[in-house]
Amino acid sequence: MKSSKAIKIIIIGLILAVIILVFYYHISNTAKSKSEEEVQPTMVQNVLMKDLERSYPPSPKEVLKYYSEITKCFYNEEYTEEELEALAMKIQELYDEELIANKSREDYLKDLYSEIADMKNSKYTIYSYEISASTDVEYFTENGYSCARLYCTYNLKQAGSSGVTASVEQFVLRQDEDGHWKILGWELVND
Repeated sequence: MKSSKAIKIIIIGLILAVIILVFYYHISNTAKSKSEEEVQPTMVQNVLMKDLERSYPPSPKEVLKYYSEITKCFYNEEYTEEELEALAMKIQELYDEELIANKSREDYLKDLYSEIADMKNSKYTIYSYEISASTDVEYFTENGYSCARLYCTYNLKQAGSSGVTASVEQFVLRQDEDGHWKILGWELVND
């Protein structure tokens, strides 16, 4: 009789030990997955992580795609002052030297802050964008430089509105001495 009580106590003890281990395993895995979710980089951080020295976009379309991702960050995302300045400097890595020479760094940042404030005050965000198909990129030579012309349609959405407004911009890119396509300029095609 004593041995059957001892066996019951051992079995109950083992069952409790297994329950405790399963509970501990569940809690530790839940905490791990929550901490892994918290470590996910933001859209701004993802855009800033791109190393243009090592992997510059290979085509005018890819340059414009990265430019548009940075632009979406300007108008759609939350960021710190340091991140905003880093985004501003990152986008300038896509600009042709001639375009950069048109404004001092201070004027460029002042104008950028003003544009972002206007867009946010109007409660507009970039809902999506669409870049010309690769077959629609117009390549040409000007003053001995290889150039490309393509379009990007930015679909803007205003908070509280169900409609989307399209803004079409024409971009001109020029190939530099390293073979990188750089944005020389752009203009609004429609209002």
